[in-house]
Amino acid sequence: MSSTDLQLTGIHHLTAVSADIRENKRFYTQDLGMRLVKRSVNQDDVSAYHLFYADKVGTPGTDLTFFDWPVGREGRGGRSVTRTALRVRDEPSLRYWQERFQHLGTAHGEITELDGRPTLTFEDPEGQRLALVADGGAGDPPVPWEDSPVPAEHQLRGLGPITMTVQTLANTDRALQQVMHLRPVRTYPDPTSPAHTVHVYEMGAGGPHAELHVAVRPDLPPARPGAGGVHHVAFRTPNDQEYHAWNDHLNHFGLQSSGEVDRYYFRSLYFREPGGVLFEIATDGPGFGVDEDPATLGEKVILPPRFEARRAQILAGLKPID
Repeated sequence: MSSTDLQLTGIHHLTAVSADIRENKRFYTQDLGMRLVKRSVNQDDVSAYHLFYADKVGTPGTDLTFFDWPVGREGRGGRSVTRTALRVRDEPSLRYWQERFQHLGTAHGEITELDGRPTLTFEDPEGQRLALVADGGAGDPPVPWEDSPVPAEHQLRGLGPITMTVQTLANTDRALQQVMHLRPVRTYPDPTSPAHTVHVYEMGAGGPHAELHVAVRPDLPPARPGAGGVHHVAFRTPNDQEYHAWNDHLNHFGLQSSGEVDRYYFRSLYFREPGGVLFEIATDGPGFGVDEDPATLGEKVILPPRFEARRAQILAGLKPID
């Protein structure tokens, strides 16, 4: 495959940080109605949970995941992902969520139009900056979870767009266009500082599930990592053939990366773009059902095979979250 033919197809998942994983699980499953589809550990730090919330089956593009680390709150700033959008179908769904947030006491804004789409911003209990965006039915159809407290027609449909903030655009733009083959399509004023600009890039067939929004904010200091912040954002590649080609492609550009990493549920490549944000390229498969009955996803701690010999030791270091 020619490197010029490589195309990312959308957002794969986003991984953030929690210092209160029990409350995190409650909020994302009970308040947001997402399914916990994988209860595992951070494969680079097995003392920490890694929880995956998604639609019923963990469709690629619906995963919002969290590392469980005992850290202080994020110090907000640039060189980081600064808003994670989750998609709903339409404005009636946004009104449903606005009323639900009011009832639950969830911090939220008003329904406004942002970049031409009805949008409702909100935060989780640790200050994770989120938004609901009406996508009009765009993107892969999610699989509703029948045990969700949220009616099927209002359940979250997946991730996107993702907003990141950098201090200068030039080098990030070069990486997005020349290395990752994203396309710049439009700009709009930064809603948090209208004197500054957000640049929209799309991948694949486009649409909110396949957009990265880049706010340029030279006035902000670098963010200080912590709870309520984002660790990395991952982009979709459909299969192992293209995944291997992406590894060769990054090497061709001399871009320092992790090299190929097998996460068991998908294959990963990690690299940091010039503006400071950690990116991942991840395969769509094999998926979360590879080692667990789809009917009982997320009900017990599942470890990739290489950790099974240490199961008792690893579980002893994890706190109860139910």
